[in-house]
Amino acid sequence: MNMEGQDSPVIDKSLSSKDLPNKHLIQLCHYKQKSNWDCGISCIAMVLSNKYRDHFIKNISKICKIEGFNKSTWSIDLCYLLKRYNIEHRYCTITIGVHEGYRGNSFYHNILSKDEYRVNKRFKEASKNNIYIENKSVTLREILEHLINGPVIVLTNARLLCCDICKFNKVTSELRKCLPWPITYQGHYIVLCGYDIYSQKVYYRNPTFNDHVCIMPVLHFDQARKSYGTDEDIIFVYK
Repeated sequence: MNMEGQDSPVIDKSLSSKDLPNKHLIQLCHYKQKSNWDCGISCIAMVLSNKYRDHFIKNISKICKIEGFNKSTWSIDLCYLLKRYNIEHRYCTITIGVHEGYRGNSFYHNILSKDEYRVNKRFKEASKNNIYIENKSVTLREILEHLINGPVIVLTNARLLCCDICKFNKVTSELRKCLPWPITYQGHYIVLCGYDIYSQKVYYRNPTFNDHVCIMPVLHFDQARKSYGTDEDIIFVYK
């Protein structure tokens, strides 16, 4: 979903009056992913309490096998992991189950054949496992309002992420403003952990990197989370 030609998303500064503080940052214990497939479970490690995190990290391989996803995680799998540790959460997505249109997508091509049945089954069994899914698109305001209560796990297109601090993808994002070109999809989970209303930035932790908080303009964040391939998957975690 290319946002060009649409109104740029902004953080409504009126929110700071009484609804939200001007600036908010959630302190999290960072966890760096070990492989190219485990960004999602690394995000889970970041939102767990110390007690649960230690158990999870020590038993990741065993838990992945028990849960059935091994080295291929979908957002619904992350919800089952949160449920395993009794973490209250809310999962919103614009697609229930596997999106049929992804069969021709290069990122999903090799994944769908082995994951489709399992993923669709997990969606169907979610309710009886007390995992509640909302079939909806989420507004930026909803995301910011939730951050007062806890972090947010967001599926993004890694090629659209950037950081003002470490300059990750910064040059690419600036060039794209002048020379737009098609962006391929590379799914990647991040943990959103704060915002600054007046600078129009959001704070997030990227499991690709070592321990630090990345800062990204809200426009780029919205593009990354709404990119085709993400299904606008977002998991609100209550702490």
